[in-house]
Amino acid sequence: MDIRILGAHNSETINSSCVSLLIDGQLAVEAGGLTSRLAIEEQEKIDSIIITHNHMDHICDIPMIALGSYLRGSCIDIYSTPHVCNTIQEHLLNTDVYPEFQHIPSNRPTINFMEIEPLALQWVDGHSILPVPVKHGNDSVGYEICDKKGSPVFFTGDTGPGLSDCWAQISPQLLIIDVTVPDEYEDFARATGHLTPHLLEEELIDFRRMKNYLPEILTIHMDLAQEAAIKSQLEPVGERLQTAIGMAYEGMRFAI
Repeated sequence: MDIRILGAHNSETINSSCVSLLIDGQLAVEAGGLTSRLAIEEQEKIDSIIITHNHMDHICDIPMIALGSYLRGSCIDIYSTPHVCNTIQEHLLNTDVYPEFQHIPSNRPTINFMEIEPLALQWVDGHSILPVPVKHGNDSVGYEICDKKGSPVFFTGDTGPGLSDCWAQISPQLLIIDVTVPDEYEDFARATGHLTPHLLEEELIDFRRMKNYLPEILTIHMDLAQEAAIKSQLEPVGERLQTAIGMAYEGMRFAI
């Protein structure tokens, strides 16, 4: 799989975009920094978007990608839980905020909402997608994604601690995981469903205990203003666990 990190942060600035990934040029994961990081020609190749949850920084580019698709006469499938699909339609594509592209044009809607069921494997654009509940509320799920070559990636989306049930369901080669703030904000992280470097370490120890290995680790959803502090705290975590922990960044691209 060819994976591009379009957005790696929890906010948008001149130097950062909200979380979005692009897999093999056609499958988008999240819509936080989707249109702002892709040329029109690249946007035209997107067939499907999978969404972890309905917070604004993960869905904010859906109206823009919908408008572009409508003007091209093309369609996009959006996959998520029923709660997320309903929330986007009720509060975003609802006429008041933006046109209801799920109904326009009436004979061939631009946006097709495809409801997924947690722990039910399905195929999307040649990739297997396994939605797994994580700790962020609002029916949040992460996704284990794999192509036919069999190198799975698990993207947590936003998540807090307590992922044992999630770890039991997956066996990724690469784990792309939320680390939003440094350790001094642990109370905030726990209250809002996010991880710090210390909380990440606890989750990885639990993963290794359960699975007898650690995958490659890439953190995402960092707060840009706190990124240096997060990096300095992740380095000793990697040393203690004897594993490399990378940090995602806009424009990062790799194959797995």
